[in-house]
Amino acid sequence: MEATASSRFSDVDEYGFRRGEHFDYENYGKFMDKYLKTLTRRRIKWEAILKQNPDLSQPDAKLKRYIRKGIPGPFRTDVWMKISGAEAAMKKRPGLYRSLLNIDHFIKEINDSISIDLPRTFPDNIYFDSKKDRLFNILSAYAHHNRDVGYCQGLNYIAGLLLIVTDDEEKSFWLLKHIVEDIAPQYHSHNMSSLLRDLAVFRELVIRRVPAVNRHIEKLELPYAVIASKWFICIFAEVLPVETVLRIWDCVFAEGHKVVFRAALAMFVTHKTAILACHDIAALVTLFRDTMIQDNIVTNCHSFIESMFSLRLTHSEIESLRKVAVLNAN
Repeated sequence: MEATASSRFSDVDEYGFRRGEHFDYENYGKFMDKYLKTLTRRRIKWEAILKQNPDLSQPDAKLKRYIRKGIPGPFRTDVWMKISGAEAAMKKRPGLYRSLLNIDHFIKEINDSISIDLPRTFPDNIYFDSKKDRLFNILSAYAHHNRDVGYCQGLNYIAGLLLIVTDDEEKSFWLLKHIVEDIAPQYHSHNMSSLLRDLAVFRELVIRRVPAVNRHIEKLELPYAVIASKWFICIFAEVLPVETVLRIWDCVFAEGHKVVFRAALAMFVTHKTAILACHDIAALVTLFRDTMIQDNIVTNCHSFIESMFSLRLTHSEIESLRKVAVLNAN
């Protein structure tokens, strides 16, 4: 049965990523039988939306609902650019990216750090070797544009996935700029103060939503920074299956940082039983680093996104907890 299921799908996904050794082809096949039909219906609806409102200049509840259900691949780049504000920002400074590629004095330490990380970026992607020079351009341009951030590990995964989706250096640069400066401000700064603050916020949200999970994690003494730092730094790139990441990013570009907390909380809520079944820290680390980032729960991107938005979470709660976290850190 497994051979029959796996024969329906390549060992490489549509974005060029190799499927894992333990990829569940049978369950994936069942999921895709339904999901492909959903994608077809969704594309027809999106064609109608973009015909009526090509600039997406009138965001409303209907558009938000459609974005949560997923932006079809052929429309993703243009929709991301519009809903994030990246397109408007690019039009205001049309020559910025090219000027950054042609500056007189590059900072050697920055470019050396980027060069070291290029071979580590998506080594299991069969198409990505040909994109690494372009990825270098994006990362170097942004690092020299925003000297306060410079280059930080994790940006390579965000920019790399943006490049895979857009196949466009300049658009990837502007979307990266939006993520770093608007979605995750100061996550990538040298002291990562905002990252530490939001990890504290996330811990408090877990205490409030799934207290048994928090008690178990703290009993086994696994720090939240070990579990979730990469989730926040990379906005789940190089963590979850790529289609699930892109569905999360659809919502991030439309709704902002709250979606990152939703995704992180959903990881805990949907895996509560598995987390509580871990009897030692080694088992818990294996669950977080290997098992639950590629299981059927997260591979079924549609139901995972539904789980995210079934959770009660408001901007006001996050902002209130951020203030408390800052006070506690001082």
